[in-house]
Amino acid sequence: MFFPRRALSALVAGFAVFLAGPFAVPTAAAQDPDLISISGAYFDIWHRRDPAAEARLEYRFGRRFWIVKPFVGVMGTSDFGGYAYGGILMDLYFGKHFVLTPSFAPGLYAHGSGKDLGYPIEFRSQIEASWRFDDQSRLGLSYSHMSNAHLGDKNPGVESLALTYAMPVSKLFNRK
Repeated sequence: MFFPRRALSALVAGFAVFLAGPFAVPTAAAQDPDLISISGAYFDIWHRRDPAAEARLEYRFGRRFWIVKPFVGVMGTSDFGGYAYGGILMDLYFGKHFVLTPSFAPGLYAHGSGKDLGYPIEFRSQIEASWRFDDQSRLGLSYSHMSNAHLGDKNPGVESLALTYAMPVSKLFNRK
């Protein structure tokens, strides 16, 4: 059961991006500001051997480089696990409000008293579907997978389901 679920997760995310690309609205991306996002998640949603609550804080840059944007973040679990990461994302717009955001981020993971992922270097891939409000803030749901890509002797991986709210940095600091 290990391989099919992982393969299915990767296949679904890749297929969604492949299908979404031609229908995305590129003009909406040019208007994106830098965003601060906060997330609450269920960590280890499938295995449930070491389930935990997960919280994330991310800084998503508005400026695009080719078709991707950089982002950085930190994640912590209720089992005192932590993950610091940085990567790239791509916002795919469907109309003015619906945004599909695939992302990829390598980072450093410490398991605390929770799930041992087998190596300190972990890679997170994620797909997020969100609603973009007129003030450019977003509310979304994401599914992510973290694993060490077999860098370590063991590679159990973990999946999370998260609810995310992202707001423009200018709104946070009351600037225009």
